[in-house]
Amino acid sequence: MADEKKAYFAGGCFWCVEEAFEQTSGVIKAISGYTGGYVKNPTYEQVTYKNTGHYEAVEVVYDPKKVSYDQLLDIFWKNIDPYDAQGQFCDKGSSYLTAVFYQNDEEKNAFENSKKRLGKPDIANFVTHIKKLDIFYPAEDYHQDYYKKNPIRYKLYKNGCGRVERLKKIWD
Repeated sequence: MADEKKAYFAGGCFWCVEEAFEQTSGVIKAISGYTGGYVKNPTYEQVTYKNTGHYEAVEVVYDPKKVSYDQLLDIFWKNIDPYDAQGQFCDKGSSYLTAVFYQNDEEKNAFENSKKRLGKPDIANFVTHIKKLDIFYPAEDYHQDYYKKNPIRYKLYKNGCGRVERLKKIWD
């Protein structure tokens, strides 16, 4: 579709980030993958267990007539712990850090403005990175739509990691 746009977010486990965005009106799809590193065509094993510099991330394909980039940023924030410099929830390590990958100065500025909109007095303590997008590599097929294909395992993982409880503490 000619009116589609793409946005890129890393929020820890890409399964959870994919689910959050795909439940958003105006989002066409979210694709799990890797970005931010230096290894070409990385695998899950490389990203998770080796030093590739990549983050688990999602490519969000959206209709800007139905949802704005600013709204996507708001969704991103409400689905991460911006204070955790070690990863997200039970997933620790550099591949699970949080980041927004911008494509232009407008998106970079939108990121900074979105932090202010949150109204948190301690945004100076946020450890979420802002990085220029280079290339996005889709993850292996078995990671795509994991929350739909494996709902029981996914719910056990998501609940077991304490994601829901921690997000309530931060954002409610």
